[in-house]
Amino acid sequence: MANSQEPNAPKKFHLSQNHHMTIPWKSFTTDESVPAKEAGLRERASIVGRVGIVMLSCGTGAWRVRDAMNTVARVLGLTCSADIGLSSLQFTCFINDHSYSQVLALPNTGVNTDKLNSLEHFVSHFERDFGNATVKQIHANISKIEQRPVQYSPLVSGLAAALACSGFIFLLGGGIPEMVCSFIGAGVGQYFRGSMGKQHITTIASISIAVAIACLTYMFSFKIFEANFQILAQHEAGYIGAMLFVIPGFPFITSFLDISKLDMRSGLERMAYAIMITAVAALVGWLVALLFDFRPENFLPLGLSPLVLMLLRIPASFCGVYGFSIMFNSSQKMAMTAGLIGAVANTLRLEMVDLTSVPPAASAFIAALVAGLIASLVNRYNGYPRISLTVPSIVIMVPGLYIYRAVYNIGLNQISVGALWLTKAALIIVFLPMGLFVARALMDREWRHFD
Repeated sequence: MANSQEPNAPKKFHLSQNHHMTIPWKSFTTDESVPAKEAGLRERASIVGRVGIVMLSCGTGAWRVRDAMNTVARVLGLTCSADIGLSSLQFTCFINDHSYSQVLALPNTGVNTDKLNSLEHFVSHFERDFGNATVKQIHANISKIEQRPVQYSPLVSGLAAALACSGFIFLLGGGIPEMVCSFIGAGVGQYFRGSMGKQHITTIASISIAVAIACLTYMFSFKIFEANFQILAQHEAGYIGAMLFVIPGFPFITSFLDISKLDMRSGLERMAYAIMITAVAALVGWLVALLFDFRPENFLPLGLSPLVLMLLRIPASFCGVYGFSIMFNSSQKMAMTAGLIGAVANTLRLEMVDLTSVPPAASAFIAALVAGLIASLVNRYNGYPRISLTVPSIVIMVPGLYIYRAVYNIGLNQISVGALWLTKAALIIVFLPMGLFVARALMDREWRHFD
């Protein structure tokens, strides 16, 4: 009786059923004994492209993605030209008179600083560790990085968001009632957001639901405190803190950095994504506030001396940055390092606003510059990606309260008041990445040149 499959028959290939079809990277391996440097153009180009798309999935900007692809391409003896966006890239690899092109895309975008750190280490030591490796061995190592599990569960991520937002609301001027209610609201909201992320719920839906849950949780918590502890109704103003965990810090910052390097496609796509997330969150928060007749009023005075306020701002800034770093999946050491940088930079910014005549936008620029300079020094010492340290340390400087007040007033047809708040927010948002750009230009020779 004949065998059902001939010995030399081609292997059956199972097509991906995903909407964004999974790429079978193993199929690019032909001769498993040949070193990658001696493999065909297609095999070598697959390594370059995969490094680029995995790095893009971590949330870093186009300049870093292209730099990583170029580093790997040079080791493999290729010339690479890439066009990079928010969630897709097109690239062509050249060797002699031959070329090979690929188009790669991600199903979604996000931030994963732990994976980014591992991938940057892989790229920086690529020639030393994989200079003589085969294509199969290199893809296997990339697979290990790509499949690294998220370090924190939705519960831990929720606690990190709670810590970050309670610290955030204190820095904005809130007191203990606002901090407690923001802690509860943000924690519950981020928990559900993380749970929906595991179910691959689309971005707009997960953001909308998470913000609505966070705001509603704040409202109910506040009503319970108001009924049982006789706290003043003015403390309701802190509900903005419950939804600050959705601030798209990475795309906001990397959009301007990409534009500054003339990576216009990536920069504009990231900016559009950040604006979309911010608008959706603000509109959902506004609708929930209308249901409860909550208004973004000024916070009640804390009654603290300037010295005590400064001393409290340091741990509050640390907690805010540390919490955001954990949400970005940073390791504990990386999160604590970012927290220390943020404690210095953000406290400096707030003290400058309070004690000097420096405008808030200029103070934000100086604080971002300080954060960028410190992060560059840390990068030289332990190799942590700069962006994994700088973005969390300045994301608490993004004026979420200003943006919300702008949307709230525009929604009530108070256009002039809304435009004023929007202008204040835009100035600060623009100056934050400018500070990082200047710091990077001062500390990184490759960054300040084009070639």
